[in-house]
Amino acid sequence: MCGIVAYVGNRRAFPILIKGLQRLEYRGYDSAGVGLIAQDHNKITVYKQSGKVSDLLDYIGEKDTNGSIGIGHTRWATHGAPNQQNSHPHDSSDNSFSLIHNGIIENYASLKSMLEQKGYIFKSDTDSEVLMYLIEDVYNNDSEVNDLYKSIRVALNEVVGAYAIVVIDKNNSNEFYAARKGSPLVIGIGNSEYFVASDASPIIEYTDKVIYLKDGEVAKLNKNEKVVIKTIQNESKTPYVENLEQSLESIEKGGYDHFMLKEIYEQPKSIVDTLRGRIDPKTNDIKLGGIKYHESTIIKADRIIIIACGTSWHAGLIGEYLIEKLARINVEVEYASEFRYRNPIITKKDVVIAISQSGETADTLAALEIAKEHGALTLGICNVVGSSIPRATDGGTYTHAGPEIGVASTKAFTTQITVLMLFALRFSQLKKTVERENYDLLISQLTTAPENIKTLLKQNDIIEKIARKFKDVSNFLYLGRGLNFPVALEGALKLKEISYIHAEGYPAAEMKHGPIALIDEEMPIVVIATRKDNYEKVVSNIHEVKARGGRLIAIVTEGDAEVKSIADYCIEIPKCFREISPLFSIIPLQLLSYHIALLRGCNVDQPRNLAKSVTVE
Repeated sequence: MCGIVAYVGNRRAFPILIKGLQRLEYRGYDSAGVGLIAQDHNKITVYKQSGKVSDLLDYIGEKDTNGSIGIGHTRWATHGAPNQQNSHPHDSSDNSFSLIHNGIIENYASLKSMLEQKGYIFKSDTDSEVLMYLIEDVYNNDSEVNDLYKSIRVALNEVVGAYAIVVIDKNNSNEFYAARKGSPLVIGIGNSEYFVASDASPIIEYTDKVIYLKDGEVAKLNKNEKVVIKTIQNESKTPYVENLEQSLESIEKGGYDHFMLKEIYEQPKSIVDTLRGRIDPKTNDIKLGGIKYHESTIIKADRIIIIACGTSWHAGLIGEYLIEKLARINVEVEYASEFRYRNPIITKKDVVIAISQSGETADTLAALEIAKEHGALTLGICNVVGSSIPRATDGGTYTHAGPEIGVASTKAFTTQITVLMLFALRFSQLKKTVERENYDLLISQLTTAPENIKTLLKQNDIIEKIARKFKDVSNFLYLGRGLNFPVALEGALKLKEISYIHAEGYPAAEMKHGPIALIDEEMPIVVIATRKDNYEKVVSNIHEVKARGGRLIAIVTEGDAEVKSIADYCIEIPKCFREISPLFSIIPLQLLSYHIALLRGCNVDQPRNLAKSVTVE
């Protein structure tokens, strides 16, 4: 969850660290800190403060920030309250070393007890300080260990859990050490300089040469030497240098007030990028290179199990509808966080698809490992190139949504749906379960969806006016049927994430099995009432809502007159097949959430208690 950044080279480190932390703040913003070593000072200067990076800058003020080596951290609190003492970096007991950490050390309690018995006194409540003291203890007391690099590798063999760490030594202003297991870490290679970060965003303006550190690897980064990588078992590894395919513009706001709004408006381009090169313009055949060699296994599978969390789980539910309807393959969708704990039945005839924007979601990775242990074919749908899930799976597909900085996911959702639609259509093509005419029409509507979304986004001002009517409510109910039930879930999630209004999504038919008791003149209800998706049934549900005085916002197909005559407010989406409709019906719900949150004075990009990449359980 936390964001980490480090630099060693000939530039002044502090501005690089601060800019990097600002770009990583979506990963956590409970506290922030930096550690710096000035040349020949033989001292680590640490500044840390609860709150955001801006609070850290205010705290530092005009204090000394010299040094060409340093580490920085922005925290999403796990162990210990989000206060100054629990902020990173954490120093060793003799102040020789300093560490930043992303992840959770699961056996920290037993390690802490052992270290306390040796006389270590802890200043924080964090598991990260335990790791720092463990490394220090190995360095000072293991007669076979004679340097910090080796001490880190030996200490990490005692650790259970996830980590991405960087460690600096006050007596060495030329190098630092980085290690990872289960939490992302990327190394940027410059000219006599190195950068380390949780993702590439702090690096891209300085270099396009990167190394994605693998689980169990520890790197020594000396500005005067080549990268050295060894595993925690002391096995040497040859660094694999890749070209970074991102632009600086992709992580800036580009004139928008917020990243979330920018990313909502980027969805037409993101869908185009996700489709690019995957549909033959002459034949309409779909080519998914990441699953090419597994297609025969997939179409013979007993079932497909989709594992995901949050927004990705909602996309998975839409994938279930699409794959079962079009390709006639049995699909189950599981919360990854529950899947791993219920002793699931998995066989070698199953295909498990893991969906994650970041590719680092801890619960999804853990569920994926269970699937692999049982011999299932594993596939991934991810946005971040080089992330853990693509490396752990047998194959898969990237979404190409581009960097998503806003914590509340938007374009990742629609590109995940796009990939799942491609999966469903490809399997239907192989199994011949969809007539060719219908197949071609679906392809046509999928490829024209980006232009239709551009038109749909022109209703932004109308949606803002609707938002003004509901900005002060305490509860919302979202209803949908079929493919649009998961859209209702996602719409409710967006609202609660960024506006802090309690919101629930329900299948429309389930309303009278409980939620109808909530409806009165104060309760706003959003109903997705598009044509061709149980329309008449949904209209009946709308009448039930209005009969009880509920205030109704309806998402309808353009030209609809029946629902317009009943609902208080209507937002039109383009005419389309029901399989395409989620790509359209979610857009106004994203904008509605955005405007309501903004009108309530909420931070739409950094909602409280949340972080973008959930790398802890």
